[in-house]
Amino acid sequence: MIDIHSHLLPGVDDGSPSIEVSVPILQQFGAAGVTTLVCTPHLNASQIATAPYARNVAILADLRAAAPAVPELQLGWEIMLDAPGVDLTSLELTLGSSRALLVEFTRGGLPRSATAELRRIARQGRTPVLAHPERYFGCTIELVREWRSIGVVIQTDASVLMGRGVPSELAREMLAKGLIDVLASDNHGDHRSLATAREWLLERNAEEQVELLTHTNAEMVLTDQDPLPVPPLQTGMLGRLKRLFGG
Repeated sequence: MIDIHSHLLPGVDDGSPSIEVSVPILQQFGAAGVTTLVCTPHLNASQIATAPYARNVAILADLRAAAPAVPELQLGWEIMLDAPGVDLTSLELTLGSSRALLVEFTRGGLPRSATAELRRIARQGRTPVLAHPERYFGCTIELVREWRSIGVVIQTDASVLMGRGVPSELAREMLAKGLIDVLASDNHGDHRSLATAREWLLERNAEEQVELLTHTNAEMVLTDQDPLPVPPLQTGMLGRLKRLFGG
């Protein structure tokens, strides 16, 4: 598995507070089959000019030294698009050594300029990877379809698939319509992992979807290739009936 969204770079945001917290989680991830993990601390687009990239590189080196036998660690950001029109082309902002940018909007509601901003980023030669769209008030299936049509990669938080409430319902509907490209843990120094979603999907006979959502498409993103289509997956009663009767 490859996890492109996590907050395990210690002491830099609301994620893991220390190396002592991060290392056991990384060891658990490695034991569960995570081979690559990207640390993506929060960063506001309006604060790009003072982004502490050198500091994060140094902390990542310390984390690698403390956990040498766990997943390969790469560096990126989760960029809050709090200001439109910001130059996001610096390679210091991307996921690993790719041209992909992990971006997000506020939970409070999508700005009117959301689609235009994602399109602008794509036109500047960057691949916008939209973090957890299922969270955003105002997000719809139609919007997700539009975003994907302009080159946006859709990343859903793995734990949301198994939850309750509107975000979980939207995430499962996206899965049922083949609109999720990548799953990620979004671990903040807690229990969230890709492994639980992998098990949940395998219980639903979703072997092909598991490989695409937890490995192949993340690898494609990190190597500047287009993600592959993920077959729709029915996860509710309708899906169970179809499997039972061969529909």
